[in-house]
Amino acid sequence: MTVALDAAAGSVSGLASVLASGTATASALDVLTTRHAYVAFALLLCIGLYMMIANPNLVKKIIGLNLFQTAIFLLFITSAYVEGGAIPIVPEGAAETETFVSPLPHVIVLTAIVVGVSLTAVGLALCIRIYDEYGTLRTDVLRDLLRDEGSLPERPAVGGARVDGRSGVDGAPTDESAVADGGETDE
Repeated sequence: MTVALDAAAGSVSGLASVLASGTATASALDVLTTRHAYVAFALLLCIGLYMMIANPNLVKKIIGLNLFQTAIFLLFITSAYVEGGAIPIVPEGAAETETFVSPLPHVIVLTAIVVGVSLTAVGLALCIRIYDEYGTLRTDVLRDLLRDEGSLPERPAVGGARVDGRSGVDGAPTDESAVADGGETDE
């Protein structure tokens, strides 16, 4: 236990000396210039995730999903890179002395691209059907339209009362203590 603590203290003091000498910024810049694919991965991932969460438009959510998928594809392909690696085809009778690149990440990405394209096609087809039915692709407007037609339950307001001013389900009064405790009411 003390050996682990001594090693941790040594690594922390080593990190502090690197930060104090100013080489940490140089190494961070070196990482950004030599590992630009990982930087692109992080940017695509963040932009795609933000688009899926923040945009109310369904088509923009699908575009964000595609950016997110592209970031994952880039991560797989970048992590499969081997410096000085050769294709994994060994001629008959030759010695296996070279460094080879695994074809598995490339095959996984190729399969994921096919799945991603079909997912995008299904999502866009659903967007067309939703637009034909409701005339909008904004999720907030769709939620309100579905609540108006009765497909979604009404959102309860603060204090257990419903948005329309009635309390409980179908206007029936609720037991406030049961609702506050997270339990169900007896009806």
